[in-house]
Amino acid sequence: MTTANPIGPDGALDAYRGDRSYLGADHHRNERRTRLVAAICALTLAAQVAGGLVFHSMALTAAGLHMAAHLAAMLVAAGAYAYARRHATDERFAFGAGKLGFLAGFANAVVLAMTAVLIAAESLQRLIAPQSVDYGSAMPLAAGGLAVTLICVWLLKPADRRAGDINISAAHLHLTADAIVGALAMAGLWAGQKLGWTWADPLAGLAGAFLVAQFAVSLIRTAAATLLDMNPSADLTAEIRQRLGARGETVLDLHLWRLGPGHHAAVAVVSAPHPEPATAYHDRLRDLVGLSHFTIEVRDASGPGHTHH
Repeated sequence: MTTANPIGPDGALDAYRGDRSYLGADHHRNERRTRLVAAICALTLAAQVAGGLVFHSMALTAAGLHMAAHLAAMLVAAGAYAYARRHATDERFAFGAGKLGFLAGFANAVVLAMTAVLIAAESLQRLIAPQSVDYGSAMPLAAGGLAVTLICVWLLKPADRRAGDINISAAHLHLTADAIVGALAMAGLWAGQKLGWTWADPLAGLAGAFLVAQFAVSLIRTAAATLLDMNPSADLTAEIRQRLGARGETVLDLHLWRLGPGHHAAVAVVSAPHPEPATAYHDRLRDLVGLSHFTIEVRDASGPGHTHH
């Protein structure tokens, strides 16, 4: 029996990436953009709260506090990018810090779910006990907030959704959900002002809460799957199995998990009557896109103590 993970030219025990850095291809771009959006949210927050204090407007103050939630989400995302970059090659992380973005994405998804619950609760309360709405003041405020949110949504659009960077996706979806809620709010305000449908505003809130909840659940599932090392790709697993067994070998065990955006690791146990060196099996997988680390154990099926599958 031989166990091997061949030493690369730089001395690292990693067949494909000597630097052990498993950050996404767009990591630096996404970090810059989350910082920019955080700055925009901070300026908007300051302007809205200041306006609320100067003009004694509760609506402006409430909008500012709502923007504070966005600022918190952006700071979490930007902080995760910065920390992962600084600790990308920290030996304390067995497989790098590429998963930190998934943790941040999970946290933001939970906050998004809590936001949906709060919106739904407030909307239901207003359906049961309607309140008078100053449509003339609320409409420009909603329009201004929506404009800022749409700019931030554009800035945070992932360069490549296939890369699987859940951190930027969570931040983008957080603001996308808010933009949808904002558009629904404007529709509800218009219906209330022009048609006299006082129930339209809270009903729009309920519809927005439902959509936000859907986004949150989807993000939580995706992030949790990575954090719990669930198999990220049945197709990649099948391709690895097919290549390792291309010359009559038996793949006794195979595990695939995600290391970071666009990076996967695999560990396999192969049995063969005439086993090749471990390096030969590494070479079979070398051109697989997305496979950044591979460890293999090769067993001689013809010798004593061989393993049956």
